[in-house]
Amino acid sequence: MKKRRGLALLLAIMMVMLAACGGTGNTSITRNAAESTPPSGETTGNGGGAKGQVGEQTRKEPVTITFWNYGNTITDTEFNKLIVEPTKAKYPHITLERIKTEADTTPEDLLSMGQVPDIIYTSSGPSYYRFLDIGIIQDLDELIAKHNVDTTRIKPAILESIRGFTQEGKLIAIPLSFNLLITYYNKEIFDKFNIPYPSDEPQTWEQWLELGRKLTIQDNGVQYVGVDLGGPGNIVRSLDIGNVDSATGKSTLASEEWNGIYELLKKQYEIPGFIGSNNEIGYDRVTFMQDRRLAIRPAFLANMVGPLEELKAEGIDLDWDIAPAPHFGDNKVGGSIHSVILSNQSKHLDDAFLVIANILSDETQRLVARNGRVPSIVNPELEKEFGADVSVLQGKKIENVFKLEAKPNNPPHPLDNQLGEVLSQAAEEIALNGKDVNSALRGAEEESNRIIEAWEKTRP
Repeated sequence: MKKRRGLALLLAIMMVMLAACGGTGNTSITRNAAESTPPSGETTGNGGGAKGQVGEQTRKEPVTITFWNYGNTITDTEFNKLIVEPTKAKYPHITLERIKTEADTTPEDLLSMGQVPDIIYTSSGPSYYRFLDIGIIQDLDELIAKHNVDTTRIKPAILESIRGFTQEGKLIAIPLSFNLLITYYNKEIFDKFNIPYPSDEPQTWEQWLELGRKLTIQDNGVQYVGVDLGGPGNIVRSLDIGNVDSATGKSTLASEEWNGIYELLKKQYEIPGFIGSNNEIGYDRVTFMQDRRLAIRPAFLANMVGPLEELKAEGIDLDWDIAPAPHFGDNKVGGSIHSVILSNQSKHLDDAFLVIANILSDETQRLVARNGRVPSIVNPELEKEFGADVSVLQGKKIENVFKLEAKPNNPPHPLDNQLGEVLSQAAEEIALNGKDVNSALRGAEEESNRIIEAWEKTRP
């Protein structure tokens, strides 16, 4: 109880500090703890927004807007190309100033230092809930109507996902890009063992597992790993199931979907040579890019493209390509939404909104596509320009990025990070301790429900 009172006092102090900053925005947004409630209607403000343009600026005094990224990586080059330059071209009176902090700086740390950014770049998921809990997210719907921004341009899967984070179905973020899963493969390993390259037609998770089995080989003292499907949190993105049942408020781990995921993982762990000499049960991009002994890796686009570009810049060539992401028979792929949120403590709400709304313009989204990110708006023509300005993507099968239908994020919950750790522990029990799937999931379900119940008791 003392810990809870201390936390409440800390948050109260933070909010007093925020009020002193002069913010006047609306904070009455109720986060959605376990369900996705679609809005009753869209505010599109068609006016001048038919092509994603915001209304004409009426105030021309110079203004500085601060920008901070949390959780996601956006390089200085990307920040300048995708945010600064498009803003300066359309709104020359706006100057963007990037707040740079240590990698482990939390939102609470930043606020305690009195630095309240106007714009925050982050990803859909627990980060949204964190800022909602602090109470600094600005509801964008009124600003959207005021500035005639056409939200129907946003891809439906993205729009549905963002609105699912609040009970009222508010639009609390503007999406920059959709960070989809894709399948990377090392052609050198396929050539070494005379295995044909993967098909360009979408394959199921089971099919990728069987192909990877053929490539899990020890040769001249090197253990090659054919495929790492990723952990349970990676695979579940292909399904429509969250960690918590919205109807019961309990863990979903007793479902057939989760059982199927862990049965798939069990098959992976049982491949001779998959589990490493130090009990490794997962392999990252270093194993793929630098060790060059992982043949197939389903991963996010943003997780690999940038590092592969850096590798090439160092003069290190790797012969690789991309295939469609794995699926569960429905040709659908999941991902995360790289997006920007607006602080309701901003002294320049309208100017800051103009910056983030401009992200949805055709011009900015074309830059997004050309720099190797999947656009957030509906415009098939942009797909043809995907990766055009990224040297490492030249000659790659970029059409495979778009072979599957992008699906909405799974129903979110504020405890997704903690419950994700329970999922990983269950996988370790199966891989390293020989537990059967049913036993591992029963234990994980009990632990998940304990965490959920404890959290429920702390809610107002």
